[in-house]
Amino acid sequence: MASALSVRQVSKTFATPEGGTVQALIDVSLDVEDGSFTVLLGPSGCGKTTLLRCVAGLETPDCGEILLRGERIDDVPVWKRRVNTVFQSYALFPHMNVAQNVAFGLQMDRLPKDEIQSRTASALAMVRLEELAKRRPSQLSGGQQQRVALARALAKRPEVLLLDEPLSALDLKLRRGMQEELKRLQRETNITFVLVTHDQEEAMAMGDQVAVFDAGRIVQVGAPQEVYSNPRTRFVADFLGEANLLVGQSSSDGITVTGFGRIPAAWITGSVPKSGSCTLAVRPEHVTLDTTGSSNGEVVDVTFVGGDLHVRVRVGEHLLSARVPSDSGLKVSDSVAVSFRAAKAVED
Repeated sequence: MASALSVRQVSKTFATPEGGTVQALIDVSLDVEDGSFTVLLGPSGCGKTTLLRCVAGLETPDCGEILLRGERIDDVPVWKRRVNTVFQSYALFPHMNVAQNVAFGLQMDRLPKDEIQSRTASALAMVRLEELAKRRPSQLSGGQQQRVALARALAKRPEVLLLDEPLSALDLKLRRGMQEELKRLQRETNITFVLVTHDQEEAMAMGDQVAVFDAGRIVQVGAPQEVYSNPRTRFVADFLGEANLLVGQSSSDGITVTGFGRIPAAWITGSVPKSGSCTLAVRPEHVTLDTTGSSNGEVVDVTFVGGDLHVRVRVGEHLLSARVPSDSGLKVSDSVAVSFRAAKAVED
């Protein structure tokens, strides 16, 4: 499938008030497929919002190229780019009603009145707000205001819709509802969506493709399940979801980890060094706790979370997390046999 958006070796440096500099983006490259939903994921200050702002035209890269359907846009003025942005703050005009807010951008483009009315009505129907067209923003809930901002952006019919943490101000239940709404809108419109978030669960739930940022660089790109199951680096394993990171000594037939003995190479995915130190990432759901076998660990904490128990267990110098069924009966101080048969060798 063709790329709707391509970023080629983009770098961006900012001056600090102290007289120094911060490298916000370092040689970043990314391809976003046409009609896809891509998520830029990473902690605060990692560069994901800076990249979004460079695509939107709100920041200018120091070097590199940004292309929309093969045409370079990093030197094109903001108002001429065929992209639109939904911000965290919504940025609605308080003195205008819902329909007027949605129509504003179309009026600035000097479109015919009939087309403005048609596009406004269509956009409001997409976000299911037709009946609230005459209300002011102050008369809407947070989720409704967010949908108005989406309708305003969609009415412009952008080739790429940029979303800068648009759900972060919403409560958990409303946030999950809006996640489903965004996915529905993306499928129905087939517009390419690029979402910035620091929320790992949000990235996993929404993205066709996830690009993980660390300190100004993209360190891994892939489908959510692929990035989760096969993290390339210690950072990705630790940031995306939860991971037990076990350091051991590698040899040709596996890795020796204190408290677990030899971990066979057949249990490990990823390239295993022939010798030297190696880090294994083990997801909590892959850890098995057995109260009937010969114990090598002790339960130190048990937390009920929905249908699961999140258990912390100590094995020698390691403190591991495990997820087990809520009816397992485990409690603090229980002796357990701790094992796993799915690990990923990751780069430090």
